[in-house]
Amino acid sequence: MSPKSLQWGNLSSPTMFLLLGFSSAYRAWVTLCLCFSLIYLVTVLGNLLIVTLICLDAHLHSPMYFFLGHLSFLDICYSSVTLPKILGDSFSPQKTISFVGCITQIYFFLCFGGSECMLLAAMAYDRYLAICHPLHYPALMSKKMCHCLVAISWLSGSFSSLIQALLTAHLPFCRSNTIDHLFCKMPFLLKASCSPNAPLNKAALYASAGTIAMGSFPLSLASYVHIIRAVLQKGAEIQRAFATCTSHLTVVSLFFGAGAIVYLMLHSSGSKETDEVLALLYVVVTPMLNPTISSLRNGEVKGAIRKALCRGVFQMSTK
Repeated sequence: MSPKSLQWGNLSSPTMFLLLGFSSAYRAWVTLCLCFSLIYLVTVLGNLLIVTLICLDAHLHSPMYFFLGHLSFLDICYSSVTLPKILGDSFSPQKTISFVGCITQIYFFLCFGGSECMLLAAMAYDRYLAICHPLHYPALMSKKMCHCLVAISWLSGSFSSLIQALLTAHLPFCRSNTIDHLFCKMPFLLKASCSPNAPLNKAALYASAGTIAMGSFPLSLASYVHIIRAVLQKGAEIQRAFATCTSHLTVVSLFFGAGAIVYLMLHSSGSKETDEVLALLYVVVTPMLNPTISSLRNGEVKGAIRKALCRGVFQMSTK
């Protein structure tokens, strides 16, 4: 089936999009598929391990691990929105996605990405309270407060992505039904749109997306400015407590830094294949590294893993 044979429901609502992705001559694609399949498996298993440990081990029922559990769950969802479809299309001669499926993919991709931005800001605020206000920390970061911050993170990401998905869904498409990418992304749908108000729609979409990113990053940055200032003033007294922040600071730098690089490269003059590999790295590699950086190097998490393994071995031996 050729791209021209894909039918349109009407001018403003195509029934199907063709995902061009990598060209058929791109020889490294098979190797990339195998690599990304392995990375996705490690991402899901690693983050699932963190979620399970935090749920089962009472020693990990603290605000920091409560947030880490939600971060791991978000990483699983974030990768799962796009990668299974990409890997499935790699073995299909016709890489298509329905209009509803495309809008749904955009919604969940932006929802999980925006929620993670806000959750990272909440985690930075948690570390700020733990280090700068240790005596008041149990009262300030209560169980109710933890649930409120997580709820705000999810609601912010959901509301922002809903606006963007609805605006995109109501764009008229008459130029082409092809998306020159591996999965549905707003910039590529905007290129295919023939709306007379395209600049206005584009501004509204990017303003909505930027509100989350540009709102959460300064909050994280401000929290760490106060933390570093407190460490410099008090020195060795809270130096050990600051060690708990380094992993989260690394995750924040990786998430926002890699995102900035990817989106700058997507609008540069680099090759199409390079841009798509970078987009895949951001979608897959970053969620894979998060559990390793933020949890699996932590002594308490290692202890929980050892206890779980010992418990499993003991149960098997008794049987």
